[in-house]
Amino acid sequence: MNGYEILSIDDLDRYPGSNDDAPVMLPLRRRLGFRPFGLNCWAAQRVGGHVIQRHFERDGDEELYVVVRGRATFTLGEETFDAPAGTLVHAPPGTLREAVAAEDGTVVLAAGAKPGEAFDPAPWEEFAIAYSRARSGEVDAARAAVTDVLERYPDTWQGEYNAACFEALYGDGDTAFAHLRRAHRLAPKDVAQFAEGDDDLAALRGDRRWQELFS
Repeated sequence: MNGYEILSIDDLDRYPGSNDDAPVMLPLRRRLGFRPFGLNCWAAQRVGGHVIQRHFERDGDEELYVVVRGRATFTLGEETFDAPAGTLVHAPPGTLREAVAAEDGTVVLAAGAKPGEAFDPAPWEEFAIAYSRARSGEVDAARAAVTDVLERYPDTWQGEYNAACFEALYGDGDTAFAHLRRAHRLAPKDVAQFAEGDDDLAALRGDRRWQELFS
């Protein structure tokens, strides 16, 4: 096609999150091989479900959200507002952001990167797809994808942390704790903060090794 591509949102693969409240990932950046900045679409699984999960971009990412279908309710900082199709929402680095679907079929396009830095695709995209495949029953294929992404992104606390979450949900506790220890060794404050309320790690909290790691 002469180096360009034209496609619809409906042409994108859909990867539901780990529960019914989590958004569905439509991996646009991955589909196009797009490298200038992060670029993905997100859809809610139901009205009231997340399109963008509540989070800060603590590493300095600046993001622009575009409501391309339906209607969302956005929270940005301390403000909550209605966002029909066509709304553009700019979230500077460090700003709390969240969006839930106010209508069926709501889709939000998210674009982001760290200002002034060359963009490097993050491993979380691959983990999100692996979680979705495991949830649909493709656990072995999903685990192979997790192994592959860890090999391509070695020695990152985010990778090890996500692998720990995956094993806690779909594998065994020993492997999950091995990944969690490596993540904690690389970034103890970040891992302790994220692990505290992470439902993906709920199966590990009653184990004595959890107390040893986070006491």
